[in-house]
Amino acid sequence: MVIPYNIWRNSGNWLTAFCAILLLQGCHSQKPQEQPYVDKAFWQEDHKPYPVSTDPADNDVRSIAVAPDQTVWIATATGIFRKPQSTSVWEPVLPADHKGPAFSVGIDKAGTVWLGTWQGLFRYQQNRLETIAGTNGPITSVCPAAEGTYAIGPQGIWLVSNGQVVKKGYTLPRSVRHSLSDGQGGLWIASDVGLYHCTPKGVDVYQSTKHLLSAYVKGLAYDSRQQLWAAGLGGVSQLANHRKTGVLTPEEGLPAIYATCVERAPDSTMWVGTEQGVVRYRPDGSRSLLFSQRWLLDDRIVAIAFDQAGTAWIATPKGVSAIRKRSMTLAQKAGYFYDMLMKRHIRAPWIAGQCRLPVAGNVSVWEPEDDDNDGEYTGNYLAMEAFRYAATKSPDAKAKAAKAFRFLRLLQEVTGTDGFFARTIVPAGWDTARLHDGNRTYTARELAGELAKEPRFKPVHVRWHRSEDGKWLWKGDTSSDEMCGHMFGYFFYYELVADEPEKQLVRTHIRHLVDHLIKHNFNLTDIDGKPTRWGVWSPQQLNHDPEWAPDRSQNSMELLTFLKLAYYVTNDAKYQQQYLRLIREEGYLDNMANIPNQNPAWFIYFDVMLQAYCYPILLKCEKDPTLLAFYRNHMSAWFDRRRNDHNPLINFLYSYASDQPGELENSVRFFENTPLDLVDWPIDHTKREDIRIVRKPVLDDSQVSELQPPAVRLAIRWDKNPWTATGGDPHREREPVFWLLPYWMGRYLGSING
Repeated sequence: MVIPYNIWRNSGNWLTAFCAILLLQGCHSQKPQEQPYVDKAFWQEDHKPYPVSTDPADNDVRSIAVAPDQTVWIATATGIFRKPQSTSVWEPVLPADHKGPAFSVGIDKAGTVWLGTWQGLFRYQQNRLETIAGTNGPITSVCPAAEGTYAIGPQGIWLVSNGQVVKKGYTLPRSVRHSLSDGQGGLWIASDVGLYHCTPKGVDVYQSTKHLLSAYVKGLAYDSRQQLWAAGLGGVSQLANHRKTGVLTPEEGLPAIYATCVERAPDSTMWVGTEQGVVRYRPDGSRSLLFSQRWLLDDRIVAIAFDQAGTAWIATPKGVSAIRKRSMTLAQKAGYFYDMLMKRHIRAPWIAGQCRLPVAGNVSVWEPEDDDNDGEYTGNYLAMEAFRYAATKSPDAKAKAAKAFRFLRLLQEVTGTDGFFARTIVPAGWDTARLHDGNRTYTARELAGELAKEPRFKPVHVRWHRSEDGKWLWKGDTSSDEMCGHMFGYFFYYELVADEPEKQLVRTHIRHLVDHLIKHNFNLTDIDGKPTRWGVWSPQQLNHDPEWAPDRSQNSMELLTFLKLAYYVTNDAKYQQQYLRLIREEGYLDNMANIPNQNPAWFIYFDVMLQAYCYPILLKCEKDPTLLAFYRNHMSAWFDRRRNDHNPLINFLYSYASDQPGELENSVRFFENTPLDLVDWPIDHTKREDIRIVRKPVLDDSQVSELQPPAVRLAIRWDKNPWTATGGDPHREREPVFWLLPYWMGRYLGSING
């Protein structure tokens, strides 16, 4: 429950009001603290792609197997290839006169490799390739078994054993897709027209829905309980003693009704391939999905095999994907991400941001890139280094925090104004064609069109300016979110890192920024003498201009935050006077109280993080008990609405500001599940059949009905909606500050033991 300011404003005295608030909120009391998480090793997965060649036909993989020496064998549209463990290069196996479509590979217990191709059956052993006479191609499935190796195709089924080839008399369909030994001298056959069980007694046929979701069957495997899993159209049918015991469909987590294959991993997890990725069903009942180019060369899964280390080798129509796992602690993962940050995501003079990838997904070649929100994101980086220093007392963290602060201060100095600051800067020598939002002019017609579309539109003809010393190009038209991100970083730098001489620098800088706002009627005013498009906090606009109604609550909260921080660090009464005037005369606290009641047309997820930036400052800098109670109550209600986001930054900011537990278990799960690959791979959840697309929490966005784990979300920035259904740009890699900031907050708070 949020208590408006007017309750205590009209209550007669502060004590009465404060008591009323306490009664209404049920008294703010400390909850039992959560037990800290003791950092321990977990399995971290990653993806390594193994395309066969630049020829699409070579990459069209139909079957895969791993030999005891860890050589990976594949059958493709052009032949048989192998990849020894020591190399990433695929070697063709078939001589030129045998090259052509291949369909199946299998490896028996002795390590002999059996190959089904357009010509028939081949055997590879002791570095020699042999043709097995007596079979007729094409061989679409090979199946090593205790009694020998079966070779199956449209023209029959043969058993190769003890040097002899015997054609079996089973009556079978010609559309054989997969085969599996039953371990008792029999053979299961998956086909387009049903599931067949061949035994010495004859052939049993399973086509009815009593046994299968549908008669179209593509893959077979036994689980650890010896249940047979049959993958096909409709999903997976589970059979025991020739009876259907269960099914897996989109209701049970399959992203598509087309299940294409199934395989049991060494740890007994069942991997089910589909046309929209692979799902892992674990013995403990949990499951997880992998899809998109972050994990797979193609979402269409053809076959799966495992090596001795548990690496999953996944065949797709575009090559082979290896899903590897390594033992890693959170501290080790933090080190990995920090190395990535320093290598590719810090640009001169000390800006933390994303980088551009000229070749999609290839991080070996990268370019620095400017961003509208370089200041905000570097403010996050500054806060991260502040918490890293506070948790470790690392001189390196302290020095780098100082560099980040000086960059943010330079954004103001480079403009040559009394307190206005730039969005970002780039070296003057940068090719201007690389810049986002280059300088431009608007014709009268274009301007009319923009104003009709957005009445608050501000035409900015010169967005990039050269600094007086000629070293930098700086970007104007700075926005409100930049101010929030700056203040967020300054607060934690001041509190956790700065010594007294450094604190004086911070005080002076914050004074310049806030004095500029006061001088310009609480608007961020560009060098043209006009407010920037988004940098508006004045009562005239927020309270009296209908077009600013969507921003009234949010921007009121922001301005109170800026003034409170300025008063906190300078102890200059003028900031407190303005702060109280806005509350008492302009209703800014009442405006802020309406944040939970915001019209759904006006809610964007971006505002959630702007609010998160403000709360620590308001709760830690406010000394008045009644206002502090209001802010505590406001943040508590806000946090309750955000719990389901499972956002560790929100969780730990809440813990820091309120001294209350903040969903530690969800935070740790996020830290563990975040992929090491931060390329912004395209993600499209709308293709999946296991989730619904909805219009919440943001009415104007398409979102998933269930929050997805970080492994299958868009690359994360906290100002982006975590529920978003589609997006991504593989030509950029996100900076890992989104992970490192909450991690080091958790370390500082004692929630995570390093």
